[in-house]
Amino acid sequence: MIGIKAEKRNLLIMWFANLFVGASMTMVIPFLSLYIESFGQYSGEDVQRWSGFVFGVSFLVAFLVAPIWGRIGDRYGRKKVLIGTGFGIAISVFLMGYVNSVEALFVLRAFMGLATGFIPASMALIAAQSSKRTAGETLGTLQTGTVSGGLLGPLFGGLIADTVGMELTFILTASILTLASFLVVFGVKEVIYEEKGEKKKRYSAREVIQFIVGSPILLMVMVVALIIQMALFSIQPLLALFVNDLTSSTENMAFLAGVAFSITGLGNLLSTRKWGQLGDRIGHEKVMLLLLILSGLFFIPQGFVDSLWQLIVLRFIFGLAVGGLIPCTTAFIRQACPISMQGEVLGYNQSFRFLGNVLGPVSGGLLAASFGISYVFISAGVLFLLTAAVLRWLLAQEKKKEEQGKESVNEQ
Repeated sequence: MIGIKAEKRNLLIMWFANLFVGASMTMVIPFLSLYIESFGQYSGEDVQRWSGFVFGVSFLVAFLVAPIWGRIGDRYGRKKVLIGTGFGIAISVFLMGYVNSVEALFVLRAFMGLATGFIPASMALIAAQSSKRTAGETLGTLQTGTVSGGLLGPLFGGLIADTVGMELTFILTASILTLASFLVVFGVKEVIYEEKGEKKKRYSAREVIQFIVGSPILLMVMVVALIIQMALFSIQPLLALFVNDLTSSTENMAFLAGVAFSITGLGNLLSTRKWGQLGDRIGHEKVMLLLLILSGLFFIPQGFVDSLWQLIVLRFIFGLAVGGLIPCTTAFIRQACPISMQGEVLGYNQSFRFLGNVLGPVSGGLLAASFGISYVFISAGVLFLLTAAVLRWLLAQEKKKEEQGKESVNEQ
């Protein structure tokens, strides 16, 4: 990659790095319960319970530490955080191939969550080198790497496990993560895009929180990130059961459920960059409002389908809509926050997302058990629409304040 401009080289390397990290977080999904079963004599209920604990603990720990990694990146450099967390994830995944108890696997997944500052640090690195005018397109491009990893992780995790065994899957994944970390070490050069009039200042943790709380729209943007992940993860554990209700075939059930799940990510992948470009032109908050409404309108009908092809079509269209929300939230933060606190604010934003990853399956499971799976779709869709209504109200209030400020200036 000699001769490529530093900003473009950084984006290319971080795209692949996010692909590998995103895949490593989800690659255990197809065989996690089987791996836990291999540790000893566990009942079906024990396996299900431990599967939930082992999968969810990474996101819970990541929720707690993401702002800390963001703060460290703002102060000491995002590349250093990327290197530390990249090798940390690789080590934890490598050791998972050698554990002989479910408790040890749980601890390593928790450590993996501790090291997942990689993704917010990568967003902060790319956001810092982007101008506010093009942040949406650039961050949308980066987001396609993370989305692709989340899609390919379960696919290749299951394929490799069937081919070479579960233990070797962890070792191969750790090797790829190590390679990605070395790419960051030798290929990434941290670049800061300095906007005119933007002052450099160190902010305390308290000042950062006050800044977020003092900006209702910024806080709402983080709530949007939470709602997205809650909606996506609320139905994920139940999708195979829902697909089973829609089809009479039992031979390819895992494959059909995988298609229904992955088709949303495909729509996401196709649309993410375009929505980011539109946000750069007309305002990311406007695009977020539109996409929240569309996401709600295409999520609710999924609970009323009576055939698999209807579900797949609706989930693809939903994926096209929801695909622009994450890059638009990130780009909005790039525009709304001073550069010297962006990493920490993006860390809080990532924490909201990880919290959604934890709350989604829990709320979805409770709703499905009480009222049926269809109500999970309805509730998540209504949540999208309610979030859109609150965001619309906040934007109207902000506009009203701006107009009143202009009037008072003119009177003076």
